[in-house]
Amino acid sequence: MNKYRTDLSSYNNAWYSPGKSVFFRVLWYGTNMLFFKSFFPFYGIKRMLLRLFGAVVGNNVIIKPHVSIKYPWKLIIGNNVWIGEGVWIDNLAMVNLGDNSCLSQGAMLLCGNHNYKKRSFDLMVGNISIEEGAWVGARATVCPGVKLGSHSLLTVGSVATANLEAYWIYQGNPAQKLKIRTISA
Repeated sequence: MNKYRTDLSSYNNAWYSPGKSVFFRVLWYGTNMLFFKSFFPFYGIKRMLLRLFGAVVGNNVIIKPHVSIKYPWKLIIGNNVWIGEGVWIDNLAMVNLGDNSCLSQGAMLLCGNHNYKKRSFDLMVGNISIEEGAWVGARATVCPGVKLGSHSLLTVGSVATANLEAYWIYQGNPAQKLKIRTISA
């Protein structure tokens, strides 16, 4: 047995910076609660608010109600992107959603985790990239540092802990290759 134990009193993430002032973050948290985490149905206003807070947002982006976005200034959204009800974008690092990508209901994009090998349980962050045409199924989770290749699909409730290859369907926890995704006209 290992004699060391987790010691959360030694946790220190002082190295991490969200990139904006405390005032700006508090202003965003209020905006997020009022317009994104609520039943506010107006997509155009949501796109405008994200841009005001530093996100890059393409055209025809659909953002359903009850969505939570940690830091819009660490978010790039392409054209024709769908973000379903209850999606959580916990973007402690950059998140890039490619054109025509889809995040289904309850999907989670988690850019942060903790190093379980360290006594201090150090924070670890990694960018997430959802490439063109990729689809994150309902209640699926994408972990830090993961890229979903073009038109890949992460099925319902699955967990992506490693990169997904383009045009493949992945399923399970951890997600495993299932079959090629074929798209017809």
